[in-house]
Amino acid sequence: MLNIKSVFTKIAENIDITFWISLLYLLFIGFTAIYSASFNNDNLTKFVSTQGAALGIGVIGMIFLAGFNYQHYKHFYKFIYIISCLLLVSVLIFGMEIKGTKGWFKFPFFSFQPVEVTKIMLILVLSAYIDINWRYIKKLSIFIKTLLITFGHFALIMLQPDFSSTLSYFPVTLVLLYVAGAKLTHIFSVILYGGLAVSIPLLTTFFKLQPDLLETNQILNFFVNATSRWQNAAIILGSVILIIVLIKWFLNKLRIPIGWTYPILFLCIVIAGSFSSIVVNKSLKEYQRKRLIVFLKPEIDARASGYNIIQSKIALGSGEFSGKGFLKGTQTQLGFLPEQRTDFIFSVIGEEGGYIFAQFTILFYFLFVWRALVVARQARDRFGSLIATGIAVMFAFYGMINIGMVMGLMPVTGLPLLMVSYGGSGMVSSMFAIGILISVHIRRFY
Repeated sequence: MLNIKSVFTKIAENIDITFWISLLYLLFIGFTAIYSASFNNDNLTKFVSTQGAALGIGVIGMIFLAGFNYQHYKHFYKFIYIISCLLLVSVLIFGMEIKGTKGWFKFPFFSFQPVEVTKIMLILVLSAYIDINWRYIKKLSIFIKTLLITFGHFALIMLQPDFSSTLSYFPVTLVLLYVAGAKLTHIFSVILYGGLAVSIPLLTTFFKLQPDLLETNQILNFFVNATSRWQNAAIILGSVILIIVLIKWFLNKLRIPIGWTYPILFLCIVIAGSFSSIVVNKSLKEYQRKRLIVFLKPEIDARASGYNIIQSKIALGSGEFSGKGFLKGTQTQLGFLPEQRTDFIFSVIGEEGGYIFAQFTILFYFLFVWRALVVARQARDRFGSLIATGIAVMFAFYGMINIGMVMGLMPVTGLPLLMVSYGGSGMVSSMFAIGILISVHIRRFY
């Protein structure tokens, strides 16, 4: 039975001041920005109260998970994985569709997005599997099995389809494999494969938005047409094979021995990544592809996919050093800034709080992730260290992508700023993750 008093006592005895100050600041600035972003909305009370209710539920879950010994997850990781997959399957059958994504359970008083919880469950599953098989982690078979665990969730989420929710899965998986000692060649192979699969359709979309550039650059036009004409694709593939053979021949002439294993592996990855790009291209809708790539040059589609980034940069820039003041941001209060409670909440902070509060938010987010990594380093066992690392990487990835996105440095992916952006499911899952992190931290000595 969970002893609440004992849990609070252990947390107090092992309190990390930096961690808790960072968490409280992020929650405070999040609620303040949500209030401001909803001020001219008739549902002001609804947004703030919903976020508050989610925080309350999250805190209760955090306390429970902090009191629960994280080491028990290792014994039931298969069961956890099955439950997580069942949740993702259930939402495909019984879920409600919002903005083209069937990823929500609709209840009388609230909605729930299961993917927000299943990503935490996957971290537990991956940590357990890698810990159990860490002696064989350099084997290709174990590496592939680990990726397949992640791919199970990835495939189910893409059926919704919800591409943005899958983005943190592979960084978390690859970092966990790296810290466990997996071969770098295996990791880089996955990165190369994923990079080709995603970048080919996105870059093709980007250049198609600039027809004048294609007309003046025949080489670029040839590469873009390769995605739809098999003759061009065959010529490019043949050129890659020829280049690989010439490089091997040249190295052999220099008496630098190199076998065929790595050249063939590279070629297989290029072919697999190219074919997978077709699947990615069909999975993403046209507006999604534009939104993901237009950050490179938002003015080429300023009235549509580039609009969000342009308005966000205007909001951030107009805040200058000290900001326009609470409830005085014109981009925010006049409704020019899109998705201001969720995806672009950082723009609200930058406009009304200026450079000062924007930098404080980045600083405390960094401190929060840093202390999570300290928990990973100080954990009593490998399993706890992997869990804490996975949670830290998840928060870091969300923060980096979201803040980079609103500044026009990253694609508009739809990833929120965890603990700051509006979203009940995201808030609950974040607090659950923090509860597990605390569980690892307070048990580091016993």
